[in-house]
Amino acid sequence: MHKILVSRCLLGHRVRYDGGASGPFDQLAHWQAEGRVVALCPEVAGGLPTPRAAAEIPGGQGSEVLDGRAQVLTSDGEDVSGEFLDGARQALALVQRHGIRIAVLKAHSPSCGNVLTYDGSFGGIKVQGAGVTAALLARHGVQVFSELQLPEAAAALASLAQ
Repeated sequence: MHKILVSRCLLGHRVRYDGGASGPFDQLAHWQAEGRVVALCPEVAGGLPTPRAAAEIPGGQGSEVLDGRAQVLTSDGEDVSGEFLDGARQALALVQRHGIRIAVLKAHSPSCGNVLTYDGSFGGIKVQGAGVTAALLARHGVQVFSELQLPEAAAALASLAQ
């Protein structure tokens, strides 16, 4: 049975930066009941508290953070790149340990966003780009989806079973 890495906030865990959650979602609950879900919040795993200051990547590119060319900064100007990188490495370790090829991660997050992230201005402006964890997983061949793409994630999972 193929396992799926899922952001903890999407499972209803109160780990978002503001202390809230984003889920649960029926599809994710179904996969959880099947024993497929491996849950992780990369930011908390990397050592950040809940709640915590909002963080964004100036330029919105997690790949730039991975390559040491950008930082993850809080709204207070604190560099939390190290925590984000540590959480991403923990996500990759889980993926490798469990043979995971599909992840469902929180949309727009500086860790988990897979298509759009915030631009670093803290003005709600989104740009094309992936968060730090999503970018690292994609580099290692994991298909990364968000909660806005659950039908696509389900189809990708079904194709693995064939």
